[in-house]
Amino acid sequence: MTGAGADPEAGPAREFVVEADGGSRGNPGPAGYGAVVMDAATGETLAEAAEYLGVVTNNVAEYRGLVAGLRAARELDPDATVRVRMDSKLVVEQMSGRWKIKHPDMKPLAAEAARVFPPGRVTYEWIPRAENKHADRLANEAMDAGARGERWSPSTSTADLDTGRSAGGRTATGGGARAGSGTGAETGAASAARTGAPGAARPPAEPTVPAEPTVPAEPTAPAEPTAPGATGSAADPTAAPGASASDMVGTRGAEADAGPPAARGDATGAPGPAGGRRAGAVEGPAAVGGARSASGGSAVRDGAGAAGPAGPEAGPRPDAASKAAAGSGAPGSAGSSTSSRAAASADVRAARTVASPGWGPPDMGAPATFVLLRHGETPLTPQKRFSGSGGSDPSLSAAGREQAEKVAASLARRGTVQAIVASPLARTRETAGIVAARLGLEVAVEDGLRETDFGAWEGLTFGEVRERYPDDLNAWLSSPDAEPTGGGESFAATGARVAATRDRLVAAYAGRTVLLVSHVTPIKTFVRLALGAPPESLFRMELSAASLSAVAYYADGGASVRLFNDTSHLR
Repeated sequence: MTGAGADPEAGPAREFVVEADGGSRGNPGPAGYGAVVMDAATGETLAEAAEYLGVVTNNVAEYRGLVAGLRAARELDPDATVRVRMDSKLVVEQMSGRWKIKHPDMKPLAAEAARVFPPGRVTYEWIPRAENKHADRLANEAMDAGARGERWSPSTSTADLDTGRSAGGRTATGGGARAGSGTGAETGAASAARTGAPGAARPPAEPTVPAEPTVPAEPTAPAEPTAPGATGSAADPTAAPGASASDMVGTRGAEADAGPPAARGDATGAPGPAGGRRAGAVEGPAAVGGARSASGGSAVRDGAGAAGPAGPEAGPRPDAASKAAAGSGAPGSAGSSTSSRAAASADVRAARTVASPGWGPPDMGAPATFVLLRHGETPLTPQKRFSGSGGSDPSLSAAGREQAEKVAASLARRGTVQAIVASPLARTRETAGIVAARLGLEVAVEDGLRETDFGAWEGLTFGEVRERYPDDLNAWLSSPDAEPTGGGESFAATGARVAATRDRLVAAYAGRTVLLVSHVTPIKTFVRLALGAPPESLFRMELSAASLSAVAYYADGGASVRLFNDTSHLR
Protein backbone atom coordinates (compact mmCIF):
# COMPACT_ATOMS: atom_id res chain seq x y z
CA MET A 1 0.00 0.00 0.00
CA THR A 2 1.50 3.30 -1.00
CA GLY A 3 -1.18 5.82 -0.13
CA ALA A 4 -2.32 6.38 3.45
CA GLY A 5 -6.05 6.53 3.72
CA ALA A 6 -6.54 4.04 0.87
CA ASP A 7 -7.17 1.15 3.27
CA PRO A 8 -10.25 1.46 5.50
CA GLU A 9 -8.43 -0.66 8.12
CA ALA A 10 -5.43 1.64 8.22
CA GLY A 11 -6.74 3.49 11.29
CA PRO A 12 -6.68 7.18 12.04
CA ALA A 13 -5.05 9.57 9.60
CA ARG A 14 -1.34 10.03 10.07
CA GLU A 15 0.39 13.05 11.50
CA PHE A 16 3.35 14.49 9.64
CA VAL A 17 5.97 17.08 10.48
CA VAL A 18 7.03 19.23 7.53
CA GLU A 19 10.26 21.19 7.83
CA ALA A 20 10.93 23.63 5.00
CA ASP A 21 13.45 26.28 4.14
CA GLY A 22 14.55 28.45 1.27
CA GLY A 23 17.55 30.62 0.56
CA SER A 24 18.77 33.17 -1.93
CA ARG A 25 22.44 33.90 -2.47
CA GLY A 26 22.07 37.61 -3.11
CA ASN A 27 18.41 38.19 -2.20
CA PRO A 28 17.43 38.30 -4.91
CA GLY A 29 19.96 35.92 -6.34
CA PRO A 30 20.40 32.25 -7.22
CA ALA A 31 17.90 30.55 -4.94
CA GLY A 32 16.54 27.19 -3.95
CA TYR A 33 14.32 25.47 -1.43
CA GLY A 34 14.36 22.29 0.58
CA ALA A 35 11.57 20.46 2.39
CA VAL A 36 11.37 17.22 4.35
CA VAL A 37 8.34 15.24 5.52
CA MET A 38 8.71 13.16 8.69
CA ASP A 39 6.49 10.84 10.63
CA ALA A 40 5.47 12.76 13.75
CA ALA A 41 5.53 9.63 15.91
CA THR A 42 8.86 8.14 14.87
CA GLY A 43 10.77 11.09 13.39
CA GLU A 44 11.45 8.97 10.32
CA THR A 45 12.14 10.84 7.09
CA LEU A 46 9.45 9.92 4.58
CA ALA A 47 10.02 12.32 1.71
CA GLU A 48 12.37 15.05 0.62
CA ALA A 49 11.94 17.85 -1.92
CA ALA A 50 14.40 20.38 -3.27
CA GLU A 51 14.57 22.62 -6.31
CA TYR A 52 16.77 25.31 -7.80
CA LEU A 53 14.59 28.33 -8.58
CA GLY A 54 16.80 30.69 -10.54
CA VAL A 55 17.01 34.28 -9.33
CA VAL A 56 14.35 34.99 -6.71
CA THR A 57 14.27 36.38 -3.19
CA ASN A 58 14.74 34.62 0.11
CA ASN A 59 11.07 34.98 1.07
CA VAL A 60 9.84 33.58 -2.24
CA ALA A 61 12.18 30.60 -1.84
CA GLU A 62 10.92 29.98 1.70
CA TYR A 63 7.31 30.01 0.57
CA ARG A 64 8.13 27.71 -2.34
CA GLY A 65 9.71 25.29 0.14
CA LEU A 66 6.56 25.39 2.26
CA VAL A 67 4.33 24.60 -0.72
CA ALA A 68 6.61 21.75 -1.80
CA GLY A 69 6.64 20.24 1.68
CA LEU A 70 2.86 20.41 2.02
CA ARG A 71 2.36 18.85 -1.40
CA ALA A 72 4.78 16.04 -0.57
CA ALA A 73 2.88 15.38 2.67
CA ARG A 74 -0.44 15.35 0.85
CA GLU A 75 0.78 12.78 -1.64
CA LEU A 76 1.78 10.53 1.24
CA ASP A 77 -1.60 10.90 2.93
CA PRO A 78 -4.23 13.45 1.82
CA ASP A 79 -6.08 12.92 5.13
CA ALA A 80 -3.09 13.61 7.34
CA THR A 81 -2.64 16.42 9.83
CA VAL A 82 0.56 18.42 9.48
CA ARG A 83 2.80 20.41 11.78
CA VAL A 84 4.95 22.82 9.78
CA ARG A 85 8.22 23.86 11.39
CA MET A 86 10.22 26.67 9.78
CA ASP A 87 12.92 29.12 10.85
CA SER A 88 11.26 31.91 8.86
CA LYS A 89 9.13 33.82 11.29
CA LEU A 90 7.73 35.79 8.37
CA VAL A 91 6.18 32.69 6.81
CA VAL A 92 5.07 31.21 10.14
CA GLU A 93 3.39 34.40 11.33
CA GLN A 94 1.75 35.12 7.99
CA MET A 95 0.44 31.60 7.51
CA SER A 96 -0.79 31.55 11.12
CA GLY A 97 -2.80 34.68 10.36
CA ARG A 98 -1.02 36.94 12.84
CA TRP A 99 0.75 39.10 10.27
CA LYS A 100 -0.65 40.73 7.16
CA ILE A 101 0.43 39.46 3.78
CA LYS A 102 0.87 42.69 1.88
CA HIS A 103 3.54 41.77 -0.62
CA PRO A 104 2.12 40.74 -4.00
CA ASP A 105 4.78 38.03 -4.36
CA MET A 106 3.78 36.40 -1.11
CA LYS A 107 -0.02 36.49 -1.51
CA PRO A 108 -0.39 33.86 -4.26
CA LEU A 109 2.17 31.58 -2.62
CA ALA A 110 0.45 31.82 0.77
CA ALA A 111 -2.91 31.15 -0.87
CA GLU A 112 -1.47 28.13 -2.69
CA ALA A 113 -0.03 26.74 0.55
CA ALA A 114 -3.40 27.19 2.30
CA ARG A 115 -5.18 25.18 -0.41
CA VAL A 116 -3.07 22.02 -0.11
CA PHE A 117 -4.84 20.82 3.04
CA PRO A 118 -8.25 21.85 4.38
CA PRO A 119 -8.22 24.67 6.97
CA GLY A 120 -7.48 23.46 10.46
CA ARG A 121 -5.36 20.48 9.42
CA VAL A 122 -2.06 22.42 9.36
CA THR A 123 -0.38 24.23 12.25
CA TYR A 124 2.75 26.38 12.10
CA GLU A 125 5.64 26.56 14.51
CA TRP A 126 8.76 28.72 14.44
CA ILE A 127 12.06 26.98 15.20
CA PRO A 128 15.64 28.29 15.36
CA ARG A 129 17.70 27.75 12.24
CA ALA A 130 19.88 25.25 14.11
CA GLU A 131 16.84 22.97 14.35
CA ASN A 132 16.06 23.24 10.64
CA LYS A 133 19.31 21.83 9.28
CA HIS A 134 17.79 19.11 7.15
CA ALA A 135 15.67 21.46 5.02
CA ASP A 136 18.45 24.05 5.00
CA ARG A 137 20.93 21.57 3.58
CA LEU A 138 18.47 20.40 0.97
CA ALA A 139 18.03 24.03 -0.13
CA ASN A 140 21.80 24.47 -0.35
CA GLU A 141 22.16 21.23 -2.31
CA ALA A 142 19.60 22.52 -4.79
CA MET A 143 21.41 25.86 -5.12
CA ASP A 144 24.76 24.12 -5.54
CA ALA A 145 23.29 21.88 -8.24
CA GLY A 146 21.80 24.89 -10.00
CA ALA A 147 25.18 26.65 -9.93
CA ARG A 148 26.64 23.66 -11.77
CA GLY A 149 23.80 23.73 -14.28
CA GLU A 150 22.46 20.47 -12.91
CA ARG A 151 19.21 19.27 -11.40
CA TRP A 152 19.02 18.32 -7.74
CA SER A 153 18.80 14.56 -7.36
CA PRO A 154 17.62 12.70 -4.26
CA SER A 155 20.07 9.91 -5.07
CA THR A 156 23.04 12.18 -4.40
CA SER A 157 21.59 14.03 -1.42
CA THR A 158 23.39 13.64 1.92
CA ALA A 159 21.16 16.01 3.87
CA ASP A 160 19.40 13.20 5.74
CA LEU A 161 22.71 11.58 6.70
CA ASP A 162 24.32 14.89 7.66
CA THR A 163 21.53 15.69 10.09
CA GLY A 164 21.56 12.29 11.73
CA ARG A 165 17.95 11.48 10.87
CA SER A 166 18.56 8.63 8.42
CA ALA A 167 16.69 5.47 9.34
CA GLY A 168 17.09 2.12 7.66
CA GLY A 169 14.43 0.00 6.13
CA ARG A 170 12.65 2.71 4.18
CA THR A 171 11.52 1.98 0.68
CA ALA A 172 11.04 4.30 -2.22
CA THR A 173 8.62 3.96 -5.04
CA GLY A 174 9.66 6.97 -7.03
CA GLY A 175 11.70 10.11 -7.15
CA GLY A 176 10.68 12.00 -10.21
CA ALA A 177 9.90 15.67 -10.29
CA ARG A 178 7.05 17.44 -11.89
CA ALA A 179 7.61 20.70 -13.63
CA GLY A 180 7.10 23.71 -11.40
CA SER A 181 4.17 26.01 -11.89
CA GLY A 182 4.43 29.73 -12.32
CA THR A 183 3.89 30.81 -8.74
CA GLY A 184 4.37 27.77 -6.57
CA ALA A 185 6.52 24.69 -6.38
CA GLU A 186 4.73 21.92 -8.19
CA THR A 187 6.78 19.03 -6.89
CA GLY A 188 6.18 15.32 -7.24
CA ALA A 189 6.50 13.48 -3.95
CA ALA A 190 6.86 9.79 -4.60
CA SER A 191 4.71 7.41 -2.60
CA ALA A 192 6.37 5.56 0.29
CA ALA A 193 5.55 2.25 1.97
CA ARG A 194 3.76 2.83 5.25
CA THR A 195 5.90 2.24 8.32
CA GLY A 196 4.69 1.44 11.82
CA ALA A 197 1.60 -0.43 12.87
CA PRO A 198 -1.66 0.74 11.33
CA GLY A 199 -3.52 2.97 13.70
CA ALA A 200 -0.63 3.21 16.14
CA ALA A 201 -1.18 5.92 18.71
CA ARG A 202 0.83 9.07 18.22
CA PRO A 203 1.51 11.81 20.74
CA PRO A 204 -0.49 14.98 20.19
CA ALA A 205 1.21 17.87 18.43
CA GLU A 206 2.93 20.33 20.70
CA PRO A 207 1.15 23.67 20.77
CA THR A 208 2.78 26.36 18.71
CA VAL A 209 4.38 28.96 20.96
CA PRO A 210 5.67 32.24 19.55
CA ALA A 211 9.44 32.12 19.52
CA GLU A 212 9.92 35.64 20.71
CA PRO A 213 7.30 38.01 22.08
CA THR A 214 7.29 41.35 20.39
CA VAL A 215 6.11 44.76 21.44
CA PRO A 216 2.43 45.14 20.52
CA ALA A 217 1.83 47.50 17.66
CA GLU A 218 -1.04 49.93 17.50
CA PRO A 219 -4.24 48.17 16.47
CA THR A 220 -4.74 48.05 12.75
CA ALA A 221 -7.60 47.00 10.56
CA PRO A 222 -7.52 43.32 9.62
CA ALA A 223 -5.70 42.61 6.39
CA GLU A 224 -7.62 41.25 3.50
CA PRO A 225 -7.60 37.45 3.69
CA THR A 226 -4.98 35.88 1.48
CA ALA A 227 -5.97 32.33 2.17
CA PRO A 228 -8.83 30.57 3.93
CA GLY A 229 -8.68 31.58 7.56
CA ALA A 230 -5.45 33.52 7.16
CA THR A 231 -5.86 37.13 8.16
CA GLY A 232 -3.76 39.29 10.41
CA SER A 233 -3.22 42.75 11.73
CA ALA A 234 0.50 43.13 12.17
CA ALA A 235 2.68 44.77 9.56
CA ASP A 236 4.33 42.53 7.02
CA PRO A 237 8.02 42.43 7.99
CA THR A 238 10.31 43.72 5.31
CA ALA A 239 7.98 42.44 2.75
CA ALA A 240 10.24 42.48 -0.27
CA PRO A 241 11.11 44.68 -3.16
CA GLY A 242 8.62 47.25 -2.49
CA ALA A 243 7.85 47.37 1.18
CA SER A 244 7.28 50.92 2.29
CA ALA A 245 9.32 52.48 5.07
CA SER A 246 6.34 52.41 7.38
CA ASP A 247 5.96 48.68 6.79
CA MET A 248 9.59 48.02 7.50
CA VAL A 249 9.74 49.94 10.76
CA GLY A 250 8.33 47.84 13.55
CA THR A 251 8.66 44.68 11.54
CA ARG A 252 12.37 44.43 11.10
CA GLY A 253 12.70 45.31 14.73
CA ALA A 254 10.51 42.40 15.68
CA GLU A 255 11.67 40.00 13.00
CA ALA A 256 15.28 39.83 11.99
CA ASP A 257 14.64 36.89 9.71
CA ALA A 258 12.17 38.45 7.31
CA GLY A 259 13.89 39.18 4.09
CA PRO A 260 12.11 40.34 0.99
CA PRO A 261 12.65 40.10 -2.61
CA ALA A 262 14.68 42.31 -4.68
CA ALA A 263 16.14 44.99 -2.80
CA ARG A 264 12.82 45.62 -2.40
CA GLY A 265 10.97 47.61 -0.25
CA ASP A 266 8.04 46.72 -2.15
CA ALA A 267 8.33 43.30 -2.24
CA THR A 268 11.58 40.06 -4.73
CA GLY A 269 11.06 41.05 -4.18
CA ALA A 270 11.21 40.53 -5.70
CA PRO A 271 13.64 41.73 -5.39
CA GLY A 272 11.06 41.46 -6.41
CA PRO A 273 12.59 40.67 -6.76
CA ALA A 274 12.90 39.54 -5.21
CA GLY A 275 11.60 40.13 -5.72
CA GLY A 276 8.20 41.04 -4.60
CA ARG A 277 5.98 41.31 -8.06
CA ARG A 278 4.48 43.98 -6.30
CA ALA A 279 1.17 45.13 -7.57
CA GLY A 280 -1.44 42.90 -8.99
CA ALA A 281 -1.24 41.98 -12.63
CA VAL A 282 1.75 44.19 -13.27
CA GLU A 283 3.85 41.64 -11.47
CA GLY A 284 3.48 38.26 -13.07
CA PRO A 285 5.43 35.10 -12.42
CA ALA A 286 8.24 36.37 -14.62
CA ALA A 287 8.82 39.12 -12.12
CA VAL A 288 9.60 36.63 -9.43
CA GLY A 289 12.99 36.06 -10.86
CA GLY A 290 12.93 34.95 -14.46
CA ALA A 291 13.16 31.46 -15.90
CA ARG A 292 14.63 28.72 -13.79
CA SER A 293 17.73 27.08 -15.18
CA ALA A 294 17.09 23.78 -13.44
CA SER A 295 14.14 21.98 -12.00
CA GLY A 296 14.00 19.88 -8.89
CA GLY A 297 11.73 17.36 -7.34
CA SER A 298 10.81 15.43 -4.28
CA ALA A 299 11.39 11.83 -3.44
CA VAL A 300 10.70 9.37 -0.70
CA ARG A 301 13.95 8.66 1.07
CA ASP A 302 15.44 5.21 0.52
CA GLY A 303 17.58 3.98 3.39
CA ALA A 304 19.91 2.06 1.10
CA GLY A 305 20.16 4.74 -1.51
CA ALA A 306 21.09 7.33 1.06
CA ALA A 307 24.38 5.67 1.79
CA GLY A 308 26.33 7.28 -1.01
CA PRO A 309 29.59 9.18 -0.74
CA ALA A 310 29.20 12.34 1.25
CA GLY A 311 29.50 15.46 -0.83
CA PRO A 312 30.99 18.77 0.28
CA GLU A 313 28.84 20.56 2.77
CA ALA A 314 27.25 23.73 1.45
CA GLY A 315 28.56 26.87 3.05
CA PRO A 316 26.44 29.36 4.95
CA ARG A 317 23.89 31.38 3.03
CA PRO A 318 24.08 35.14 2.88
CA ASP A 319 21.05 35.38 5.14
CA ALA A 320 22.60 33.30 7.88
CA ALA A 321 23.21 36.24 10.18
CA SER A 322 19.62 37.39 10.06
CA LYS A 323 18.32 33.87 10.59
CA ALA A 324 20.65 33.33 13.53
CA ALA A 325 19.36 36.51 15.07
CA ALA A 326 15.81 35.19 14.84
CA GLY A 327 16.83 32.13 16.79
CA SER A 328 17.76 33.94 19.97
CA GLY A 329 14.52 32.98 21.70
CA ALA A 330 13.77 29.30 22.20
CA PRO A 331 10.31 28.15 21.20
CA GLY A 332 8.16 27.44 24.19
CA SER A 333 10.20 29.45 26.68
CA ALA A 334 8.08 30.95 29.45
CA GLY A 335 8.39 33.26 32.42
CA SER A 336 8.26 36.98 32.90
CA SER A 337 12.05 37.28 32.83
CA THR A 338 12.35 35.65 29.42
CA SER A 339 9.48 37.69 28.03
CA SER A 340 10.95 40.91 29.34
CA ARG A 341 14.34 40.19 27.82
CA ALA A 342 12.78 39.30 24.48
CA ALA A 343 10.65 42.43 24.47
CA ALA A 344 13.63 44.58 25.37
CA SER A 345 15.64 42.98 22.57
CA ALA A 346 12.85 43.74 20.12
CA ASP A 347 12.82 47.36 21.28
CA VAL A 348 16.55 47.69 20.73
CA ARG A 349 16.38 46.21 17.24
CA ALA A 350 13.48 48.46 16.34
CA ALA A 351 15.39 51.51 17.54
CA ARG A 352 18.42 50.54 15.49
CA THR A 353 16.22 50.12 12.44
CA VAL A 354 14.77 53.61 12.79
CA ALA A 355 18.19 55.13 13.44
CA SER A 356 19.90 53.56 10.45
CA PRO A 357 19.84 55.16 6.98
CA GLY A 358 17.43 53.77 4.42
CA TRP A 359 15.36 52.02 7.13
CA GLY A 360 17.77 49.11 7.04
CA PRO A 361 19.92 47.63 9.81
CA PRO A 362 23.53 48.84 9.67
CA ASP A 363 24.99 45.38 9.04
CA MET A 364 23.28 44.72 5.69
CA GLY A 365 26.12 46.23 3.67
CA ALA A 366 25.95 48.68 0.81
CA PRO A 367 22.75 48.53 -1.24
CA ALA A 368 22.55 48.23 -4.99
CA THR A 369 21.61 51.77 -5.97
CA PHE A 370 19.97 52.50 -9.31
CA VAL A 371 20.24 56.09 -10.49
CA LEU A 372 17.42 56.33 -13.03
CA LEU A 373 18.01 58.80 -15.84
CA ARG A 374 15.33 59.58 -18.37
CA HIS A 375 16.85 60.30 -21.79
CA GLY A 376 17.09 63.87 -23.11
CA GLU A 377 14.51 65.44 -25.36
CA THR A 378 13.80 64.23 -28.87
CA PRO A 379 11.87 66.18 -31.53
CA LEU A 380 8.71 64.41 -30.29
CA THR A 381 9.14 65.30 -26.60
CA PRO A 382 7.99 68.96 -26.66
CA GLN A 383 4.99 67.92 -28.78
CA LYS A 384 3.98 65.37 -26.12
CA ARG A 385 3.59 62.55 -28.62
CA PHE A 386 3.55 58.87 -27.76
CA SER A 387 7.07 57.63 -28.38
CA GLY A 388 7.64 54.05 -27.34
CA SER A 389 9.65 51.09 -28.57
CA GLY A 390 7.43 50.46 -31.57
CA GLY A 391 7.72 53.80 -33.33
CA SER A 392 10.30 55.72 -35.33
CA ASP A 393 13.03 55.47 -32.66
CA PRO A 394 14.02 59.15 -32.78
CA SER A 395 17.44 60.44 -31.73
CA LEU A 396 18.09 63.32 -29.38
CA SER A 397 17.38 66.85 -30.50
CA ALA A 398 19.93 69.63 -29.97
CA ALA A 399 18.16 70.48 -26.72
CA GLY A 400 18.31 66.82 -25.68
CA ARG A 401 22.05 66.61 -26.28
CA GLU A 402 22.57 69.75 -24.21
CA GLN A 403 20.54 68.20 -21.41
CA ALA A 404 22.66 65.05 -21.57
CA GLU A 405 25.83 67.13 -21.29
CA LYS A 406 24.48 68.88 -18.20
CA VAL A 407 23.49 65.68 -16.47
CA ALA A 408 26.91 64.20 -17.33
CA ALA A 409 28.64 67.14 -15.68
CA SER A 410 26.47 66.80 -12.60
CA LEU A 411 27.13 63.08 -12.25
CA ALA A 412 30.86 63.63 -12.76
CA ARG A 413 30.87 66.06 -9.83
CA ARG A 414 29.14 63.53 -7.62
CA GLY A 415 31.54 60.78 -8.67
CA THR A 416 29.40 57.89 -7.41
CA VAL A 417 28.32 56.11 -10.60
CA GLN A 418 30.26 52.87 -11.14
CA ALA A 419 28.51 51.42 -14.19
CA ILE A 420 26.06 52.48 -16.90
CA VAL A 421 23.26 50.38 -18.40
CA ALA A 422 20.96 51.72 -21.12
CA SER A 423 17.83 50.82 -23.03
CA PRO A 424 18.56 49.71 -26.62
CA LEU A 425 16.64 52.65 -28.19
CA ALA A 426 18.58 55.39 -29.93
CA ARG A 427 17.68 58.25 -27.57
CA THR A 428 18.77 56.35 -24.47
CA ARG A 429 21.97 55.00 -26.01
CA GLU A 430 22.89 58.50 -27.17
CA THR A 431 22.19 59.97 -23.73
CA ALA A 432 24.15 57.19 -22.05
CA GLY A 433 27.05 57.63 -24.47
CA ILE A 434 27.40 61.33 -23.61
CA VAL A 435 27.43 60.56 -19.88
CA ALA A 436 29.79 57.60 -20.31
CA ALA A 437 32.31 59.70 -22.23
CA ARG A 438 32.40 62.17 -19.34
CA LEU A 439 32.69 59.47 -16.66
CA GLY A 440 35.10 57.20 -18.53
CA LEU A 441 32.77 54.20 -18.40
CA GLU A 442 31.40 51.70 -20.89
CA VAL A 443 27.69 51.36 -21.66
CA ALA A 444 25.94 48.00 -21.33
CA VAL A 445 22.62 47.58 -23.15
CA GLU A 446 19.64 45.97 -21.41
CA ASP A 447 16.54 45.25 -23.49
CA GLY A 448 14.34 45.17 -20.39
CA LEU A 449 14.81 48.93 -19.96
CA ARG A 450 13.11 49.79 -23.25
CA GLU A 451 9.97 51.91 -23.36
CA THR A 452 6.47 50.43 -23.68
CA ASP A 453 5.31 49.67 -27.23
CA PHE A 454 2.34 51.99 -27.83
CA GLY A 455 1.16 50.21 -30.98
CA ALA A 456 -0.92 52.36 -33.33
CA TRP A 457 -0.60 55.32 -30.97
CA GLU A 458 3.10 55.80 -31.73
CA GLY A 459 3.75 59.36 -32.90
CA LEU A 460 0.26 60.62 -31.97
CA THR A 461 -0.66 63.13 -29.29
CA PHE A 462 -3.04 62.20 -26.50
CA GLY A 463 -5.76 64.28 -28.14
CA GLU A 464 -5.30 62.52 -31.47
CA VAL A 465 -5.58 59.13 -29.78
CA ARG A 466 -8.70 60.30 -27.95
CA GLU A 467 -10.25 61.32 -31.25
CA ARG A 468 -9.32 58.20 -33.22
CA TYR A 469 -9.48 55.43 -30.61
CA PRO A 470 -11.69 56.65 -27.74
CA ASP A 471 -12.79 53.24 -26.51
CA ASP A 472 -9.29 51.77 -26.56
CA LEU A 473 -7.92 54.81 -24.75
CA ASN A 474 -10.58 54.63 -22.04
CA ALA A 475 -9.85 50.95 -21.51
CA TRP A 476 -6.12 51.67 -21.31
CA LEU A 477 -6.67 54.38 -18.70
CA SER A 478 -8.86 52.03 -16.67
CA SER A 479 -6.85 48.81 -16.60
CA PRO A 480 -3.13 47.93 -16.58
CA ASP A 481 -4.00 44.85 -18.63
CA ALA A 482 -5.39 46.86 -21.57
CA GLU A 483 -3.15 47.18 -24.61
CA PRO A 484 -2.87 50.21 -26.89
CA THR A 485 -4.61 49.88 -30.23
CA GLY A 486 -2.88 47.59 -32.68
CA GLY A 487 -1.30 45.12 -30.29
CA GLY A 488 0.88 47.40 -28.19
CA GLU A 489 2.25 46.48 -24.76
CA SER A 490 0.08 46.77 -21.66
CA PHE A 491 1.37 48.35 -18.48
CA ALA A 492 0.97 44.94 -16.85
CA ALA A 493 3.39 43.43 -19.36
CA THR A 494 5.78 46.35 -18.98
CA GLY A 495 5.65 45.97 -15.20
CA ALA A 496 6.48 42.27 -15.33
CA ARG A 497 9.36 42.98 -17.72
CA VAL A 498 10.76 45.79 -15.57
CA ALA A 499 10.48 43.73 -12.37
CA ALA A 500 12.38 40.84 -13.92
CA THR A 501 15.00 43.27 -15.22
CA ARG A 502 15.31 44.86 -11.81
CA ASP A 503 15.91 41.49 -10.18
CA ARG A 504 18.65 40.60 -12.67
CA LEU A 505 20.38 43.95 -12.27
CA VAL A 506 20.19 43.94 -8.47
CA ALA A 507 21.88 40.53 -8.46
CA ALA A 508 24.51 41.65 -10.96
CA TYR A 509 25.34 44.98 -9.28
CA ALA A 510 24.93 44.21 -5.57
CA GLY A 511 26.53 46.94 -3.46
CA ARG A 512 27.25 49.21 -6.46
CA THR A 513 25.77 52.42 -7.84
CA VAL A 514 24.56 52.02 -11.42
CA LEU A 515 23.15 54.58 -13.83
CA LEU A 516 20.16 53.17 -15.71
CA VAL A 517 19.27 55.26 -18.75
CA SER A 518 15.69 54.54 -19.65
CA HIS A 519 12.26 56.01 -20.41
CA VAL A 520 9.17 57.38 -18.70
CA THR A 521 7.23 54.15 -18.13
CA PRO A 522 10.10 51.91 -16.97
CA ILE A 523 11.44 54.56 -14.56
CA LYS A 524 7.99 55.22 -13.10
CA THR A 525 7.57 51.45 -12.76
CA PHE A 526 10.82 51.10 -10.80
CA VAL A 527 9.54 53.75 -8.40
CA ARG A 528 6.03 52.30 -8.25
CA LEU A 529 7.31 48.83 -7.38
CA ALA A 530 9.66 50.17 -4.73
CA LEU A 531 6.80 52.04 -3.09
CA GLY A 532 4.35 49.17 -3.42
CA ALA A 533 2.00 51.56 -5.21
CA PRO A 534 -0.88 50.41 -7.45
CA PRO A 535 -0.57 50.48 -11.26
CA GLU A 536 -2.74 53.59 -11.55
CA SER A 537 0.01 55.54 -9.77
CA LEU A 538 1.86 55.62 -13.10
CA PHE A 539 -0.61 58.29 -14.24
CA ARG A 540 0.11 60.39 -11.16
CA MET A 541 3.85 60.89 -11.57
CA GLU A 542 5.56 63.62 -13.57
CA LEU A 543 8.87 62.65 -15.11
CA SER A 544 10.79 65.28 -17.04
CA ALA A 545 13.31 64.74 -19.81
CA ALA A 546 16.86 64.24 -18.48
CA SER A 547 15.57 63.98 -14.91
CA LEU A 548 17.21 61.85 -12.22
CA SER A 549 15.54 59.49 -9.77
CA ALA A 550 17.13 56.89 -7.49
CA VAL A 551 16.13 53.68 -5.70
CA ALA A 552 18.35 51.68 -3.33
CA TYR A 553 17.89 47.93 -2.94
CA TYR A 554 19.09 46.22 0.22
CA ALA A 555 20.29 42.67 0.80
CA ASP A 556 17.12 41.74 2.69
CA GLY A 557 14.94 42.80 -0.23
CA GLY A 558 13.91 46.20 1.13
CA ALA A 559 13.85 49.15 -1.25
CA SER A 560 14.21 52.85 -0.52
CA VAL A 561 13.28 55.61 -2.97
CA ARG A 562 16.03 58.21 -2.60
CA LEU A 563 15.18 60.71 -5.32
CA PHE A 564 12.47 61.43 -7.88
CA ASN A 565 12.36 63.70 -10.97
CA ASP A 566 15.32 65.85 -9.99
CA THR A 567 16.06 68.45 -12.69
CA SER A 568 18.24 70.82 -10.67
CA HIS A 569 21.22 70.03 -12.91
CA LEU A 570 19.37 71.49 -15.91
CA ARG A 571 18.94 74.96 -14.39
